[in-house]
Amino acid sequence: MYSNSIPNFPMADPPFDLPTEAKGQAGFRSIDPGAINPCKYKFTYIWLENGDSFWVWLTYVGRRSIAGWKWNGCYWIYFGVDLRKIDSFYCY
Repeated sequence: MYSNSIPNFPMADPPFDLPTEAKGQAGFRSIDPGAINPCKYKFTYIWLENGDSFWVWLTYVGRRSIAGWKWNGCYWIYFGVDLRKIDSFYCY
């Protein structure tokens, strides 16, 4: 049986080109779950406050965290992160 549902696992590698981070104002900032929710089941690039950045394929957006698949450069691995750790994001 064929399903038209959105896949929970990314079906391809992420885009080759990396987006440019749009820096916001300095100081305390938190990513709102409503802002990142439209990025579910899309290629999304995330910059963390510790300087790490990577492609993700989000499958869950909660009040305080997100989860899904993270591209490690070779393949997808499952991950989760607190929304307070995210500096910025960009989804395609």
